[in-house]
Amino acid sequence: MKRSRSSLAHQVTYAIKNPRKIRPHLRRLARDTWFRLRTRDHVAYYRAVMRSDTARDPEGAVGSHTHRRWLALGRLQFDYLVEHGLKPECRMLEIGCGNLRAGRLFIGYLYTGNYYGVDISPDILMAAQDTIVKHGLGDKMPYLTAVRDLRFAFLPDEHFDVVHAHSVFSHSPLEVIEECFAHVGRVMKPGGWFDFTFDRTEGREHQVLREDFYYRTETLIALAEKHKLRAVFMEDWERSPHKQSKIRITKLA
Repeated sequence: MKRSRSSLAHQVTYAIKNPRKIRPHLRRLARDTWFRLRTRDHVAYYRAVMRSDTARDPEGAVGSHTHRRWLALGRLQFDYLVEHGLKPECRMLEIGCGNLRAGRLFIGYLYTGNYYGVDISPDILMAAQDTIVKHGLGDKMPYLTAVRDLRFAFLPDEHFDVVHAHSVFSHSPLEVIEECFAHVGRVMKPGGWFDFTFDRTEGREHQVLREDFYYRTETLIALAEKHKLRAVFMEDWERSPHKQSKIRITKLA
C-alpha cells in the first residue's frame, strides 16, 4: 500500500533519508507556487510546468531522467498494447502523447495516418516533431494537436479503436479525469478500448504540489461507470516494472 506522500510524517522521513533532494524539492515548491498564482486552472498550470520542464529537458519533462529510461518506458508501453490487442490497422488516439516516448513506436507500427496524439503542452509537441524527424517517421503522417481540455470536440464520433493515456491521470485532478470519461466514449468505436495508468493508493487519496495525484482503484472504476463505461483493473500490468497501475475501459452496450 502506498502511503500518503502529502503527509508531514512522510515528508520529514523522506527528507531525512534523502537530504540531497531537499533543495530541489524546495525549488520545485517555489516554482509550483508561482505557477499556481499566475494560472487560472489546472490545465493552464500544468502547461506552465511542462513549458519549464521541456525547456530544460524534453525527455525529463515526460518523466524519463535518462535516454535509456525514455527508450525503456516507450518500449514497455508499446509491447503491452501489442500483446493486448493493438493491431497495425487500428486507429489510435494517444492522450498526453508528450515527445512521443511510446508514440514513435506506435507511429511506426500503425498504418499511415492511424496515429493521433494530443497534449495540453504546445512546447512538448514541438519536441515531438523533433522525434518524428529524428526517427524518420514523417511518411507515416502522424497527427499531433495541442488541446485545452479533454472534451475531444474536434474529433469525429466512433473513430478510434484504441485510446491510450500513460502517466496522464497521475497528474490530473478528478474533475479533469471525469471530463475525459464524459467524452471519450463518443470518439471510441464499438468494441474499442481505452487504457490508462494512474498512481494507485489503498489509503487516503491525495495530491502532492498539484502535480502528482493518487487515487483508489474503486474511485476511478465508479467514475467510469457513471459515464456508462466498463472499467477493469489490469492485474497483469502489476507485474511490470512500472510503478503506476493500469485500467482498461470499454463502452457499455
